[in-house]
Amino acid sequence: MNDLSLTILAETTYDAQAIERLHERTFGPGRFVLSAYRIREHVDHLLDLSFTARIGTLLVGSVRQLPICVGDTSALLLGPLTVEPPFRSRGIGRALLDRALKDAKAKGHRLVLLVGDEPYYSRVGFKAVPKGRAVMPGPVDYNRLLVAELVDGAFDKVSGAIRPDWNFAR
Repeated sequence: MNDLSLTILAETTYDAQAIERLHERTFGPGRFVLSAYRIREHVDHLLDLSFTARIGTLLVGSVRQLPICVGDTSALLLGPLTVEPPFRSRGIGRALLDRALKDAKAKGHRLVLLVGDEPYYSRVGFKAVPKGRAVMPGPVDYNRLLVAELVDGAFDKVSGAIRPDWNFAR
């Protein structure tokens, strides 16, 4: 997006209510039964790796990342990523993803997983998790389970259950 008024900032505790209202509008009440929400019930997202998008003072998008493990390997779970419908297809989601992945890599993280559409997320380096390599709690469409290696080869020998990183449990 070339609009100079777009700002991507680390999420703060003051953003929580506005982001929750954004999630209500864009995902609806059914979001709570999704597998990723099962993990989010136990571990909070990391504020320094979660971001908001604003045009002026208006919150128009958000992305969050939280600490997980795949087997015994530490990783991040990206999501939810959302942009207000009137502001979609303007590069805001991409700007949020770019910032989230860049900062995760800068802080030493090696892997980021998500559940989403591969055609969209492959543009920033996500690819399908090979069948049987990772298992999520609850129902999930494994064709939508994606991983991005922030370090080449970081997912090569990783497998197991995806779970909250209990070191960050509430």
